[in-house]
Amino acid sequence: MHTAPLQPRHWLATAALALGLSGAATADSLPGKGVEVQPLKSSIAEETFQTQLVMKALEALGYTVKPIKEVEYPTAHIALAHGDATFMADHWNPMHSDFYKNAGGDAKLSRKGVFSDHAAQGYLIDKKTADQYRITNLGQFKDPGIARLFDADGDGKADLTGCNPGWGCEAVIEHQLTTFQLRDAVTHQQGSYSALIADTITRFKAGKPVFYYTWTPYWVSARLKPGTDVVWLEVPFSSLPGEQSALDTQLPNGKNYGFVVNKQQIVANKAFVEKNPAAGKLFEVMRLPISDINAQNHRMAQGENTAADITRHTEGWIKAHQKTFDQWIAQARAAAK
Repeated sequence: MHTAPLQPRHWLATAALALGLSGAATADSLPGKGVEVQPLKSSIAEETFQTQLVMKALEALGYTVKPIKEVEYPTAHIALAHGDATFMADHWNPMHSDFYKNAGGDAKLSRKGVFSDHAAQGYLIDKKTADQYRITNLGQFKDPGIARLFDADGDGKADLTGCNPGWGCEAVIEHQLTTFQLRDAVTHQQGSYSALIADTITRFKAGKPVFYYTWTPYWVSARLKPGTDVVWLEVPFSSLPGEQSALDTQLPNGKNYGFVVNKQQIVANKAFVEKNPAAGKLFEVMRLPISDINAQNHRMAQGENTAADITRHTEGWIKAHQKTFDQWIAQARAAAK
């Protein structure tokens, strides 16, 4: 059957229906038209998924979104405060509280809503060694015999796979090593976390004791399963640096792993949010289950880690949660009116 080509008028109507949530994607429904946005993230590749999700939503609102720039957290907060960038999707509250305050706080930055909740972190060791020597608490590392079990380089001190310089967890670990009097017992191994944790997993597979810091959402806990392969260590008491110093890290179940459970927020330049209420509302209403981040991060760890893979994961998430995504866009558009 021969089909006549669509006349321009019909083609435009069809395109409008395809673009809009409830009709044409008019100028009214594209509040970001003509406005450029600069996203930031840290060197953690597993933060790309969350960041891309925000970018896709901003593009749906008409914003011109530039490629992600990678800078570590302290610099990122300052760049956002100065207007050199627009948003970062992985602000950890309260762990990044000092970065937020030092960059100007609420006067320069905006962090409304909760993008992802229940982000846990702490110290872990392999379950085999924990069970054999009855190790449950970081304070036990003051015993030279315990510390030596986790000595990877032969200096008699336990080697902790720790945090990159400039990360919020670095400040906590350094503070706690001093406070818990572990400087003579533990070496905080720093560098590229991804390289260090890969070496840690290799040691675990070889049957050797391991001692490391990690966080969720991240893929490590899918590879080294807490409760099965490894166990969380408690700390002697609550003690955090800077803006977090008054916080109690004890959980409702009585366990104390030394870190507060964090919420991840989208932090943005305040002036931008005030000029762009649609983007501000979007940053406030977007919410991503931590289980979805863990699942995507695990796919990356299994080898699906190219830029094209992560984009496919992001677009797949949107397709699977189209109603939720459309509601974010609708709320953002309504805020622009």
